[in-house]
Amino acid sequence: MKVRLNDIEVTYEESGSGSPVVLIHGLAEDRRSWRDVQRRLQDFRTFAVDLRGHGQTTVGDGDGTLEQLGGDLIAFLEQVTGPAACVGFSLGGTIVLWAAAHRPDLVSRPVVVGTSSIVGRAAVEYFRQRIDMIRSDPDGFAAALRDDTAAQFVTGNGNVDELAALRLEAVGDGAGYINAASAMARMGGHPLTPVVEQIRQPVEVIGAANDMFCPKKAADILCAALPQSHYSEIADAGHLMSIDQPAVYAQTIQSALLRR
Repeated sequence: MKVRLNDIEVTYEESGSGSPVVLIHGLAEDRRSWRDVQRRLQDFRTFAVDLRGHGQTTVGDGDGTLEQLGGDLIAFLEQVTGPAACVGFSLGGTIVLWAAAHRPDLVSRPVVVGTSSIVGRAAVEYFRQRIDMIRSDPDGFAAALRDDTAAQFVTGNGNVDELAALRLEAVGDGAGYINAASAMARMGGHPLTPVVEQIRQPVEVIGAANDMFCPKKAADILCAALPQSHYSEIADAGHLMSIDQPAVYAQTIQSALLRR
């Protein structure tokens, strides 16, 4: 399905029936990364959305800010679903937190997975290197993306080459990746923590025991800034929890959505 929002045409997949849940993927992913979760959460009406410049959503006039990406989510809620629970993975989690702080009337239940409210110097340099690489050395970027993918799961459940190919396809010409990575790099100088502190609704925080990209310390910082939060951890999983522990991943999200 497609919908025109602001300056972009957004592609999304809808599944199930029940209370609406909007699913926001991470960097170098698209709506397809949620298909197994959607299949397992048929008691909810889920909407898996391609972010600006990812998958089949156009990049528009991307300005490399979290504010714009958060505004895209708010526009989707306003025009497509109405108030809904929002689940965001990694980059998607920062977008959900921003939207939850600015439009609590629309984000009824924020659930963030593998998400941090701060970006350290090493991570900023990582994003800048990947941006430079995708501009000047596409083949090198493809190889780096494969290495990044391999480092994000720990059980061997996924095929690295197949996953990397899907992620490279989601990146497309790279404009959306550059836009989103720029937004993440900006968090190095502008942490999300002051925004997070404005959130008043309960927030579900999900982490993985073996996540090197977003370790438990990041979840601790995030939970300390949230007036109301609940932390759940998935064992034997790296950053790509959906690959390492697909059934547990979906069940943990379901429990977060149902928690009172």
